Amino acid sequence: MIEYRIDRRSGVATYQQIVQQTKQALRLGLLQPGDKLPTAREVVEATAINPNTVLKAYRELEREGLVEPRPGLGTFVQRSLGNADAAGDAALRAELAAWVDRAFAVGLDREDVTALTTAVLDAREQRTSAPADQAGGGREGAR
Repeated sequence: MIEYRIDRRSGVATYQQIVQQTKQALRLGLLQPGDKLPTAREVVEATAINPNTVLKAYRELEREGLVEPRPGLGTFVQRSLGNADAAGDAALRAELAAWVDRAFAVGLDREDVTALTTAVLDAREQRTSAPADQAGGGREGAR
């Protein structure tokens, strides 16, 4: 079962942190279709947040088709976000873990690593979504 960790200093709404952590667990295969999410009461006891916040997060996950509430039984995972190639993921995870170890060894902290990976992901996204005339050095590059 997933255990939510709320970072009150992150600037991210608490319900959104629950949504993001649930999606991450679905992507990593930590949650599978049929798994039961913790009850709102269990989350409240573990995190000291308002029960309505948990319910808001679960409603958001339901709207996205990821979970399904079953009256009297709880909220259950309806579908996964994981990649079918778990073996490929394991190799990538090992490479990433080694990279993170090197990053910490040279003095980076968690926030530095997060910022660096976000910057690399953003740059990749910009490269892959750039129109052909910009990517190929269109008219702007000819001046």
